[in-house]
Amino acid sequence: MIIKSLKLSNYRNYDELKIDFDKSINILYGNNAQGKTNILEAVYLSGTTRSHRGSKDKEIIKFGCDESHICVSVDKEGRDFLIDIHLKKNRPKGIAINKVPIKKASEIFGILNLVVFSPEDLSIIKAGPAERRRFIDSELCQLDKVYLYDLTIYNKALNQRNKLLKDIGFNASLEDTLEVWDRQIVDYGKKIISRRKSFVQKLNNIIKPIHKNITENNEALNIVYEEDVSEKEYEEKFFGSRQRDIKMGYTHVGPHKDDLNFEVNGIDMRKYGSQGQQRTCALSLKLAEIELVKETVKEMPVLLLDDVLSELDSARQNLLLNQIKDIQTIITCTGVEDFIKNRFHINKIFHVENAKVSIKESL
Repeated sequence: MIIKSLKLSNYRNYDELKIDFDKSINILYGNNAQGKTNILEAVYLSGTTRSHRGSKDKEIIKFGCDESHICVSVDKEGRDFLIDIHLKKNRPKGIAINKVPIKKASEIFGILNLVVFSPEDLSIIKAGPAERRRFIDSELCQLDKVYLYDLTIYNKALNQRNKLLKDIGFNASLEDTLEVWDRQIVDYGKKIISRRKSFVQKLNNIIKPIHKNITENNEALNIVYEEDVSEKEYEEKFFGSRQRDIKMGYTHVGPHKDDLNFEVNGIDMRKYGSQGQQRTCALSLKLAEIELVKETVKEMPVLLLDDVLSELDSARQNLLLNQIKDIQTIITCTGVEDFIKNRFHINKIFHVENAKVSIKESL
């Protein structure tokens, strides 16, 4: 799959932007706070309907405007797709595929598969559990629409139940209405646990040889899925926690508390890994993510590298650059010196300054 072009209107610091990408390596360079990452964010949003920064729609719309427009042209297996997204300040976003409005945002998943790698991803190993759950959910939602549906239902039921738990503290008679949400949470929670378990198993099969290669066979990486509760015990523990949930005002048991543990040679990287080991694990994770998408959808994803090269040493830079030669990649950076030093071939270079993008003909 290839992103052919991107158009923006009233997006972040851009009034209007039209940019045509090369099918291979694209560099967006310039000083910080000029709008480079905003372009990557718009691309990511067009494939997933959300910002990789976690921003809300109203935060993305240019200051002083009521709505923003993103239009992305995609070539997927020789078929053209036009993705239009209208972000609105006080209303849900509007999405159209080939000028036909869609009713559910989930219909967009699968057209454009993306892998984004930012400096924040380098700390995913030592960050909180929420970051690692976000990684699992982000990848699975792109690859599995059934999982996306199950997760959406689960999260809605969980939010409603947590709200109800707080209300019960003021009105005890509301406890009888918990059953409506409890059944949904247990049923869909089991499905989420099962799918996450198989995902981690598949991910391990891919990441282990990648990590061994990166570390020259010195380190063996294993990802452990730390489920808060097993499918078998879920129902018993969930309902057994009801009184505690009511007392504390939130749901204690379920996949919303799952985590991942990264073990190298049997050692917990969250607690005992050096920064170098943690970053190598993160790099392996991203390279495995690329292969996982390739195996699942039988196509290479589009890779978005958001100013991540400056955070890697030269050895890890070379490892990453050598892996992306056959993938359409959009890279943001403050300068192109690292690419010159590594004699890395760049197909198209854009200079970004004050929300203006110009093509640079040569290095």
